[in-house]
Amino acid sequence: MSIDMEQFKATFIEESLEGLDIMEAVLLEMQPGMADAEEVDNIFRAAHSIKGGSATFGFSDISNFTHVVETLLDQVRAGEREVTQEAINLFLSSVDCIRDMLAGAQEGFEINLEQVAEVKAGLDRMLGSAPQAAVPAEIEPEATDGSPAAGGWKIVFKPFPDMLRSGNDVVRLFRELADMGEMIPKVELEGLPALVDMEPEEACLSWEVTLNGSIGREQVDEVFEWVDGDCELSITPLGDEKAPEDMPADKLSTAVEASPAPLQAAPLVENRRSNNDRRQGDRRKNRSSSENSSIRVGIDKVDALINLVGELVITQSMLGQLGEDFSMDKVERLKDGLAELERNTRELQENVMSIRMLPISFAFNRFPRMVHDLCGKLEKKIELKMSGEQTELDKTVMEKIGDPLVHLVRNAVDHGIETPEIRIKAGKSETGTVHLNAYHQGGNILIEISDDGAGLNRDRILAKAIERGLANNGDNLSDAEIFDFLFQPGFSTADVVSDVSGRGVGMDVVKRNITALGGAIDVESRSGNGSTFTIRLPLTLAILDGQLVRVGEQTFIIPLVSIIESLQVESSRVNAIAGSAELYKLRDDYLPIIRLYDAFGLKPDSASLEDGLLVVVEGHGQQAGLLVDDLLAQQQVVIKSLETNFKKVGGISGATILGDGTVALIVDIGGIIELSQNGRKCANSAAA
Repeated sequence: MSIDMEQFKATFIEESLEGLDIMEAVLLEMQPGMADAEEVDNIFRAAHSIKGGSATFGFSDISNFTHVVETLLDQVRAGEREVTQEAINLFLSSVDCIRDMLAGAQEGFEINLEQVAEVKAGLDRMLGSAPQAAVPAEIEPEATDGSPAAGGWKIVFKPFPDMLRSGNDVVRLFRELADMGEMIPKVELEGLPALVDMEPEEACLSWEVTLNGSIGREQVDEVFEWVDGDCELSITPLGDEKAPEDMPADKLSTAVEASPAPLQAAPLVENRRSNNDRRQGDRRKNRSSSENSSIRVGIDKVDALINLVGELVITQSMLGQLGEDFSMDKVERLKDGLAELERNTRELQENVMSIRMLPISFAFNRFPRMVHDLCGKLEKKIELKMSGEQTELDKTVMEKIGDPLVHLVRNAVDHGIETPEIRIKAGKSETGTVHLNAYHQGGNILIEISDDGAGLNRDRILAKAIERGLANNGDNLSDAEIFDFLFQPGFSTADVVSDVSGRGVGMDVVKRNITALGGAIDVESRSGNGSTFTIRLPLTLAILDGQLVRVGEQTFIIPLVSIIESLQVESSRVNAIAGSAELYKLRDDYLPIIRLYDAFGLKPDSASLEDGLLVVVEGHGQQAGLLVDDLLAQQQVVIKSLETNFKKVGGISGATILGDGTVALIVDIGGIIELSQNGRKCANSAAA
């Protein structure tokens, strides 16, 4: 009887990646000197399991590489070798290589053989043995020092269709290249669709760029570092353009012998990943298959589901018996049974949804390594603190919040925290602090990214906004309004563009991604004491608790988490401004009144304010009063995408199907407040 090993391969790779996470976490905590025996044992066990499993499944390259790592760890465990910072860094690089090789084995893409060979050579040198190649001898990579090419570089750049959606900007990338030397771009139009089929957020062009000048390979690599995993890229020295683009592996050795720079000359699809961004690159590369990824569920959640299904079966059996010989004297038992069915259904729904809820530590775990590597690159000392790691968030929301979090943490490290010398002069500790915190508030989850750095320069941001025409001299703007300029496209106060905090990526992309999730971002800053970016997100994108309201003959849903209170309108508290805008005095505040029937082009029961009800809501940090004709029931609704099934409508975040089969639109509180401030109305067809 033969055993199909393929069915176990996915489990092996998943467990191996978890083992690598353990290795990385322990290594980041390890200090030079004689390491703690338990720490080394944890790393050794993970490496040993990966080595044995990879050999079982035929991944000989992974097994051979991990064997060298295991041998070195065994010497450390036996006390024969002292742990140095060089050894820790080498082990961390080994973790990256093994992770890439596992991903390559799973997804079938080319791995960076040059990087694997370099790390393995370092391991061999540390072991005191002769360096061995991690690739076949005929394609052994030569040592490269990043020296400039004689005449420049030929760059073939083919963005993937969804590259622009991640916030990358081709113009900014090319601007960086143009600053290095003479750049001659040639655009390829073969992938350009007809105008009617064109999607504005999809990349459909590719380029062949000639870059003349004495420029180092490392400089060119840095320009494209942020788009790694979002494009096909080849970089070859000028004068060596005849290297084949799609050469079979069995013919590669011939090309290498004829080439002065083996791996640079062969324009394979590059899979270089900076250590800082390796997980982000992996996630982008596997984005298409993320829906098929697995979720580990605790046995307590599975037991709760089984118990609820048992309760449902009992209730169904009871209702079935009532239906066989029903009479009016059984009405009370029928009502009790239906109430029990409703309760069980609600509990089942909540338990099923809880399966998708994962601790946010899955998103936070990437940052210790990222901050560690950035500190080495920027020569800064930073302590990363994390709290609220067990706060649960929907898996879909967590996957989509990854990119904004990476960018905000990079900004805090690069721009927020000062260098040790500057911090000491300012009377601070030479070690800065970046704090990630997550917690629940109402029906939302709040994620705070704070630092104790220099803070945002309010005057400089305002001056830049005035320069760009976003504000006028003499405007009396609050701090929140000034800091909001940071989220304008292309807005930056930096004198020098940094590749650390995001070449081609702006804070506008961060805000757009968060807004797309139905969330908001707020900024607080204290000059000389640091900044705090607070992200507010819904717990799930699938279900919300809503208040049904009626406007004319249409039913709308307002999220309960956005409602502060509801009240009858008193005409004495209404004030008109400029003849059109209406404000309602509620205690000591004045709230703008938004007539929903006017916003959606509907006919109300009455246009008089006194005949309606005012629902006081809050969205994106602002409050307003929504005028409706009547308040209906409260219920939990399943959110359906309006953009997918119809089109995007301002002021509407989605739709749902009510119990009677009718469609109700879900009001986007932040969106409708913004529309009312700009004097615009929602599309009339939205309520049709």
